[in-house]
Amino acid sequence: MERAILETLNLARAARRAAVTASDLTGGVRVYLEGDDCPEPWREAVARALRSGRAGIVETGQGPFFLNVYLPPPRILVIGAVHISQALAQLAPVAGFDMTIIDPRTAFATPERFAGVDLIADWPEDALKLRPLDRFTALAAVTHDPKIDDEPIRAALSAGCFYVGALGSRKTHATRIERLRHAGVADADMARIRAPIGLDIGAASPAEIAVAILAEIIEALRRRDVASAGSGV
Repeated sequence: MERAILETLNLARAARRAAVTASDLTGGVRVYLEGDDCPEPWREAVARALRSGRAGIVETGQGPFFLNVYLPPPRILVIGAVHISQALAQLAPVAGFDMTIIDPRTAFATPERFAGVDLIADWPEDALKLRPLDRFTALAAVTHDPKIDDEPIRAALSAGCFYVGALGSRKTHATRIERLRHAGVADADMARIRAPIGLDIGAASPAEIAVAILAEIIEALRRRDVASAGSGV
């Protein structure tokens, strides 16, 4: 592989950006990065590869090409060390997600309750300075406390996280929307918030709600908008 291609892939990896390489039978390689413009003949195939994360052969007018996909490890950032978070911490690694929990309430954020979990007992706005959000992060705000939830929700929308979900009823969410609007968040951005959080499967217990949240996160990851994906190198 050419040095320029390797350098592009290394930069993409460092920036947690997804990339696809297209190799022809003569050894030529081109690379496309998620979030950039992609030439029309390649757009659908590249978008499909970026969503699935699977390598494969694609037929084009220029002959067959092998697409290889480089996705950053998807991660879930949960705001709130609650019972739902305990269940989600057990499920997320099984589905291939890294997971971090942030909660400034030290009575909740304890190693005893979250053994082996990446747990940060700090205010989200402080913790996120060291753990920046990105397009391959899913944020789930579950404290039910606007003093803790609102700022990371705003930050996640600004960073383009592929999923932003928040616990609460529709009435609670309507109040949340008003607060975010007063904080300067655009209506188009707020429309991306999944609230009430999780797929509507009739979940009742914390474990069932965690399953609904994880399913919604997987759906958002695999169906995220990658229509403008790819910059030829």
